[in-house]
Amino acid sequence: MCASPDVRLLVMFGKPPLDPARRHVPAAPALPTPTRAFPEAHLIPLPGTDPEDVVVGTDGMLYCGLAGGAIVRVHPDTHRSAIVATTGGRPLGLEPHGDGLLVCDAHRGLLRVDPATGHVATLVAHVDGSPLRFCSNAAVAPDDSIWFTESSTRFGFAHFMGAFMEHRPSGRLLRRDADGTVAVVLENLDFPNGLTLTPAGDALILVETAGYRISRIDLAAPQNPPHVLADNLPGFPDNLSVFRDGRAWVAFTNPRSRDLDRSGHLPAVVRKLIWQLPERWIPAPDDIVWLRAIDTDGRVVEDLHAVRPDYEMATGVVEHGGRLYAAGLRRSSLLCLDLRDTAT
Repeated sequence: MCASPDVRLLVMFGKPPLDPARRHVPAAPALPTPTRAFPEAHLIPLPGTDPEDVVVGTDGMLYCGLAGGAIVRVHPDTHRSAIVATTGGRPLGLEPHGDGLLVCDAHRGLLRVDPATGHVATLVAHVDGSPLRFCSNAAVAPDDSIWFTESSTRFGFAHFMGAFMEHRPSGRLLRRDADGTVAVVLENLDFPNGLTLTPAGDALILVETAGYRISRIDLAAPQNPPHVLADNLPGFPDNLSVFRDGRAWVAFTNPRSRDLDRSGHLPAVVRKLIWQLPERWIPAPDDIVWLRAIDTDGRVVEDLHAVRPDYEMATGVVEHGGRLYAAGLRRSSLLCLDLRDTAT
């Protein structure tokens, strides 16, 4: 993962302290062979930069959030876009919620946005008296409870790389009940990120980006340790789409970094010195778009990746109408892939 331009302005100042832990990370598997040729793709311009996620609303329109707080609606056929609301923060994961949208805002917490009126309501800003530091993704259970991830309790969005360099899991899974009560369900997760409900509605599928894993959490006993479906993944899994026709899509931002994996063995003082280096010295991400479909058991259904100089570091993805739509932090557009273009 790599910070977007607005983050680069912040990362130079006031970095939170690093508290490194020693950690052994298994060697990363090789980049897998794609299941088919990368489909024909084109860009959909947006009225702003750095879309972190993209979802399909109940109205059939695409929605994404941009740097600066804009929530944008995009017609999937005409590609016409319009800003329907502004959160005033940094929207990350989105999730349809009735005729509105849940927005996980890195700066403001869990929000609900009404695209028809532009109204923004705060659902959760504090937990146990402390502000949400890094609200990331949400999913809605059949009982209308909202489950959401906080990627780190120690590092905010502007300094998210600290959570990776520290090798000390500090993320959480939380639940907001229909009456507004908020509970911490799981702690010490390794940068929990993408989250979606299984088609049966009996479990959550959870991505831990820095743990390189995807797990299942049974809603009947959510406090139990997650059941790991896929571990030691070859890249950084990020946002996770809803299930359609038995599969959900995962956006991988990049293949694994050998240097980052090995940094878990570096002395604490060395990692603290590296942490203070200017962000521009951190290697840029590869020019790769990587999207993977999984079933409810975490098995790979499709794996698409290709080097594209016009797009890289996909962080969100959704399937709709025979197309894939990818969002990425380093662009001012969505990437549209035609799944009907090539045979599997």
